[in-house]
Amino acid sequence: MRKYEVIVIGGGPSGLMAAIAAAEQGTKVALLDKGDKLGRKLGISGGGRCNVTNVKEIDELIAYIPGGGRFLYSAFTLFGNRDIIAFFENLGIALKEEDNGRMFPVSDKAKTVVDALVGKARSLGVELLTHHPVQEVVYGAESVEGVILANGERLGANSVVIATGGKSVPHTGSTGDGYPWAVAAGHSITELYPTEVPIVSKEKFIVNRELQGLSLRDVKLSVLDPKGKAVISHRGDMIFTHFGLSGPIALRCSGFIRSVKKKFGVAEVTMAVNLFPDRSMDDLDAFLRKLAAAEPKKALKNVLKGTIPERLLPLLFDRAGLPGETTYEQLPKEPWREFVASAREFKIQVTGTRPFEEAFVTGGGVNLKEINPKTMGSKLKSGLFFSGEVLDIHGYTGGYNITAAFSTGYTAGHHAAKAARGEL
Repeated sequence: MRKYEVIVIGGGPSGLMAAIAAAEQGTKVALLDKGDKLGRKLGISGGGRCNVTNVKEIDELIAYIPGGGRFLYSAFTLFGNRDIIAFFENLGIALKEEDNGRMFPVSDKAKTVVDALVGKARSLGVELLTHHPVQEVVYGAESVEGVILANGERLGANSVVIATGGKSVPHTGSTGDGYPWAVAAGHSITELYPTEVPIVSKEKFIVNRELQGLSLRDVKLSVLDPKGKAVISHRGDMIFTHFGLSGPIALRCSGFIRSVKKKFGVAEVTMAVNLFPDRSMDDLDAFLRKLAAAEPKKALKNVLKGTIPERLLPLLFDRAGLPGETTYEQLPKEPWREFVASAREFKIQVTGTRPFEEAFVTGGGVNLKEINPKTMGSKLKSGLFFSGEVLDIHGYTGGYNITAAFSTGYTAGHHAAKAARGEL
């Protein structure tokens, strides 16, 4: 039987970093991956450019990780975003900062990052074993003992790090393999759901593709509870699709649709698009009225088409009961106020989200109450550690998920090596 001090299962960003952190302490480490290539999900991240982290301050970083962000304080203290930047720069990977604090390699190639991680692991003596699917993790009464491969071979280990990812982007190998192994150790798995994923609506204008392809810039999108109160709001860009909504702010709102449906027992959730997020209702009324007054004999649909997306105008007019041919001289009071209100809060009924196959991130995972936040170690089995998306941690796109992956990976690997040597 082959024997290691630390076995890491999963060759994504979290697993690679865990293997590196463990091997830096001189431990004998094996990294197992069922695929033929390491870092597959990493290779397509950031549009193929790999957004390695985000430079925001820790408290702000955590605010952008709505699922389990506070759990990461200790991990970020040990290996946070500044450490990630230093890590890659020490490997000779020059980084650059782009909008909203996102950090990319100057090469604009994810392969640069993947090659650096694989090269570092190899230089530290990590055995990189691709085509090594794990069948099960072997547990004793109180501690982990190793793994059994799909071919029946058993590998012994003092510590095992499960870094198998979630269920999103399954073609990269993230197919939920780690959850049964966690359950076998006594862990519970919180409900799994796709997040950072496009949103589905059955509104007539969506089904009829009236707005398909229409992009909205710098608008505010909100998820409302049944009383009309905003549960979450994000400002930025979005796009209407043939099935609903997509784009950065739609993805960020997506995970909250499930929580509203579940909390209030509703089949549909109301979302609202504010086309003028910097204007109050009265300010917007005055602004649009002034535009109409400047051309009092001209149809509103022609006056406003340069200010409000032309394809959206018919829907706004229809909801307000205001004909688009109306001129300023004919302006009726109540329909006009309804029109202004719709422009400020265009409501859309949504039914849910697209499936895991189209999600960037998995919500839910190994219950954080059963994990030591300082070590990423199991509270139930000695020598068992978890890192990355297999945990009940999820953030927005923009470098937050990968920061959590690198940070939890480093923390898990570092402490797995200590545990393997009886130093924990």
